[in-house]
This record gives sequence, structure tokens and C-alpha cells, in this order.
Amino acid sequence: MAVTGGILVLRALGLGDLLTTVPALRALRRAFDGERLVLATRENLRDIVELIDAVDELLPIAGLGDLSWPGEPPRLAVNLHGRGPESIHDLLAQDPLELITHRHPDVPGVEGPDWPAEVHEVDRWCRLLEAARIPADRTDLALPPPPGPSPATDAVVIHPGAASGARRWPPDRYARVARALAGRHRVVVTGNAAEVPIAREVAEAAGLPDEAMLAGDAGLAELAATVAEARLVICGDTGVGHLATAYGTPSVLLFGPTPPRLWGPPPEARQHTVLWVGDVGDPHGDDPDPGLLLLHEERVLTAAEDLLRTGVSRD
Repeated sequence: MAVTGGILVLRALGLGDLLTTVPALRALRRAFDGERLVLATRENLRDIVELIDAVDELLPIAGLGDLSWPGEPPRLAVNLHGRGPESIHDLLAQDPLELITHRHPDVPGVEGPDWPAEVHEVDRWCRLLEAARIPADRTDLALPPPPGPSPATDAVVIHPGAASGARRWPPDRYARVARALAGRHRVVVTGNAAEVPIAREVAEAAGLPDEAMLAGDAGLAELAATVAEARLVICGDTGVGHLATAYGTPSVLLFGPTPPRLWGPPPEARQHTVLWVGDVGDPHGDDPDPGLLLLHEERVLTAAEDLLRTGVSRD
């Protein structure tokens, strides 16, 4: 069915990228209550988009250059994707009556605030809307409960994958942590279809039973349910870490090479332990970042056991 009018929002990136825009999406919903809000993003994120109570419809696109808005032009287009110019041109091509975006020198006719450097990703998009006089609540990160049951309630979730090699802690280290915890807790390993090999490597090296291997079998809705009902999540700087924030699930987050002040959980959220040695590097590199490698198993295991022992409450 053709989409007519309404609010078009562009954010065609990954899971963590989507979850950092939840406060901005809810701010748009409050500001334009009663109007249809359509999010242009990747189809594989549909299960999570349907949990965000601010979005009426997902417009599936593969990435920049793939956006095509059917029907009448949107009343408003909002660039939550990046600084441009490609994302700006994609939205301008839809002929919106109004556009909210950061300015870019390659698109001199489009006004907007300057791209803020060294700010948290959640704050970045809230600031953009506030420049358009749309108030936003940076703490509004929680998701409603997933629709189905968790395949592994009250488990310790190990998620060894990440979008780039630079952010992947070695699987043998995850395995040693998983083996140490499995003596006292149920441990499961998660991952998407592309992450099955690394997840299997961790599960087998840790000596986990076959049913602990959840990678590849569960969709995003099941992954969200697993995180929501977990005792603890251990992962790198990934979308699963943002799911832990969204559900208030205690987590040990291994950061590197991107600083947690730019992509980490809210600092006041005591149920998340962020491990970070302070080395900034290329987040898109193929090999594990040297700073990430300075995080050893003993430190990760100590942080995990502290959270499991204290049973820190979910906020």
C-alpha cells in the first residue's frame, strides 16, 4: 500500500545504530502525534522496529541510494542517518515539504546545525531535533517487552560477534570466560547467521552443551527476548549491548577501539560494567584493536562475577 504524506525518517544502519535513535524517534512521535511516522531502514531490523512504540511503518531499504518514497511527498523528512551529503540527497529526492538534517558544505542550500564531534550518539540526534525546537529525552531508551518467550531464561548470554574485526574480542578468551561461568550458571552463546562460526568456536571450546548454541537459530525478536530475560550479557561494542541497555539487563561491555563515552550505556546505569583501556583506534579495522586485546579474561570474569553476585537491580 502506498505511503501518503507523513513523516519520513532515515536510519539505514545496524541494530545498535537503530537503538541509539529511540529517544529521537519518540520525540518525533510526541511532536507529530497523529501523523504517520515511517522509518526507512533495513528489513532485517523489522522485529526490533516493531517494538519501538514510535514507528508506524518500516520502509525497507538496503542502504543509501535505495530510498524510494511512494505516494505523495512526505510532509517532513528527518535525517537520522548521518551528516551527508549522500543521506541529504536521498531525502531531498523524495521532495519533502521540510527537511531536518545537519548541514553539509556539499549541499549549501540546506540549512541545519553543524555536525557535533565527540558527542554520544544518542545525544547527537536529540540535539538535532532540539535545534528544530523538538524536545527530546535522552534517557528514553527502554523497549517494551518482546512478544514471545525467551529461549533461555535467566542465562548468562555470551555474544562474541561484532560488526568489524576491530571490535571482536578473541573467541578463545570468550570461551575461557564462558567455561568458568558455566560451572555455576546457565551460559548460552548468541549471534546472527554470519556469526555462527565464531559462536560455535566459543561454545565448543567452552565445553557447552548443544542447547547452549543459540546463534543462527533465533531471529531478532528471540534475541531481544533472550537479552530481556538474561541474568547477564557479556559482549563487545555491539547492538546486543544496546539491547541490554534497552531492557536494563546487567552487562559487561568490552569497549575498543571506540570510546564508551560516544557509544556506551548511560553512565548512571549501574547495572552495566564498561571495560575500556582508553586507546582510541579504527572501529572498522579487520583485526582486534590492540586496546581491546589489553582486556584479559581475569578482568572480564571478575566484572561478570561481581554483577552476578550482587544481583544489581534493573533500572
